[in-house]
Amino acid sequence: MRTERGFTLIEVLVAFVLLSLVLATGFEIFSTGLRRAGDLEGHSRAVMIAQTRLASAGLEEALREGVTQGESEDGKFHWTLDVKALQDEVAPGQPQPGPGTYLLYRIEAKVDWAAADTRPRSFALATLGIGTRQ
Repeated sequence: MRTERGFTLIEVLVAFVLLSLVLATGFEIFSTGLRRAGDLEGHSRAVMIAQTRLASAGLEEALREGVTQGESEDGKFHWTLDVKALQDEVAPGQPQPGPGTYLLYRIEAKVDWAAADTRPRSFALATLGIGTRQ
């Protein structure tokens, strides 16, 4: 009598099922990682655009109230720069400040874009700036 060596059909099927489960889980983890990397890249570009807009506010021309909008060079990011004067309270009996005096402005940069999964995303930064009264 010879004893035969090898795997039975059931053992081979169980091995294939286990292998397919491991590969499916690995592919899911890998695709989730790629999607997260794309989201992080978009977020970091939005932060850079917002910081650039805040840094350039008041440099080329004096700060004044209003909203400015634009897009990135590739058209994926839409930014909005909102400048608002903060009203300061004048005590009774004090003279009203005139043109040329300083005023505090709130500057907010907001960046909107669509993520890789086409969901809308948004990021905003705000700061304060000093400019002259109009």
